[in-house]
Amino acid sequence: MVRLVNVYTISAFLSVGVALIGFDISSMSGVLGTHQYRDFYGNPLGARQGAITGAMAAGSFVSALFAGILGDRFGRKITIQVGLLLWCIGSVVQSTSNGVAMLVAGRVISGLCIGLTASLIPTYQSEIAPHKIRGRIVSFQSLAGAMGIMIQYFIQYGCSFINSEAAFRVPWAIQAGPAVILFVGLFWFPRSPRWLASKGRWEEVLRVLARLRTANNDVNNAFVLAEYKEIEDRVRLDLLDVPSNSIRDLFSGKMRRRVFLGMAIQIWSQLTGINIMMYYIVYILEAAGIRNVLLASSAQYIINVVMTIPAILWVDKWGRRPSLLVGAVSMAFWLFLIGGLLKAYGEPNPIPNQPTTWIVVDHPAVSRAILAGSCITVGSFAISWGPISWIYQAEVVPLRVRARSVALSTASNWAFNFVLAVFVPLLLRSISWVMFFLFGSFDIAAFIHVWVAAPETKQRTLEEMDEIFEHGEQKPLWKSFIATRPTNKFDMLAKDIQMGKLTVHPQVNSF
Repeated sequence: MVRLVNVYTISAFLSVGVALIGFDISSMSGVLGTHQYRDFYGNPLGARQGAITGAMAAGSFVSALFAGILGDRFGRKITIQVGLLLWCIGSVVQSTSNGVAMLVAGRVISGLCIGLTASLIPTYQSEIAPHKIRGRIVSFQSLAGAMGIMIQYFIQYGCSFINSEAAFRVPWAIQAGPAVILFVGLFWFPRSPRWLASKGRWEEVLRVLARLRTANNDVNNAFVLAEYKEIEDRVRLDLLDVPSNSIRDLFSGKMRRRVFLGMAIQIWSQLTGINIMMYYIVYILEAAGIRNVLLASSAQYIINVVMTIPAILWVDKWGRRPSLLVGAVSMAFWLFLIGGLLKAYGEPNPIPNQPTTWIVVDHPAVSRAILAGSCITVGSFAISWGPISWIYQAEVVPLRVRARSVALSTASNWAFNFVLAVFVPLLLRSISWVMFFLFGSFDIAAFIHVWVAAPETKQRTLEEMDEIFEHGEQKPLWKSFIATRPTNKFDMLAKDIQMGKLTVHPQVNSF
């Protein structure tokens, strides 16, 4: 039997690093509707508010570009710890800011952390997880992110009743707490066995696998030796038999499709419309004519947490493709509905200097329908694109380029996150309801792209991905929703070791 408690515990604890993204999202969305924030920072609107919100994504984009290089050189664990230190610095700067410029600087510094952790945490999780539950393990970070959003939002909501600057300074300072806990806890975590293998530290590879997979650290366990054998064969092929420049290899003929696919999935996840709901839900609900927007907004953050749980439990049974396809269609439908309701029942906002120029007045049923549509849109994302966009980017590429490919995919995510954070406030003021049709159309485009280009990868080992992308069968499009049962090569290898048909001789450290 393979032991799973270590992997679950490590991944759950490690996901605190991803919860920081949620803290940041709520720390901004939760203050937009408060007079304390608006009064102190001069009621920022349009491009000014977009720059404040997008500052975090700008920092994330920059650091994500270097996350792969740093992660390959110093290891996943140490690079994540560096990011956590940056987060603490950013939290201090934000909570003590004396104006917009200092607030933007603090959010950029915090963003530098997110770029590193968002790139390397899913990489680390995928490299320590058994292949049969890899999707579930990496999905922990989506649940952590959703819980981070919800917890921070309620902290922000509670502090909104403080009639002073502490209404936004206290929540921004509290963000540093989880980062400190994770930073300390990482000292007891093992290094990634696949990263150790890339450095030729084979004795450590075997010890780490035994620690992760067995209750008594049994280095002679058949499943441990089978996984060691797969890693050994793949590393020998990737790093010894095919020496290459990993930067150049990212865009080689065989690798290009896989790298661009990981980038595309991350880009589509941003274009689904989720950023509108997460960052600017207060503005949307104000446009819908809902009075207590801060309390109403909390409903979608609760749904975000609840709907992430089924994804964790069943993503390795449902598969990646069906989840992405169904999620895209669902989000498109609800965004089109919200846009249609705003167009049909809305009117120009007579009050100047407001975040939205188109509002619904005296149509309570329509207001409730828009709130419901936004909640279901978030729920559709949480059960599909939310977790799978992070799973997919880390599992489709081989070890020799994994960290850098994931970094590039994550940088693509943050580049589009920045653009949307900056321009959505402008779009809300200029094209209003048309914006929802725009993002609904992006969802349809994402559906088509996944249908045509994304193969199923559930329950395959990381070392089997070459077979899927280079030698996989071309199936008719109608079979896209049917995930074929993977061949169980890993279990066959373990059985051969148990029966003595295959002997594995662990290497001594090399390179």
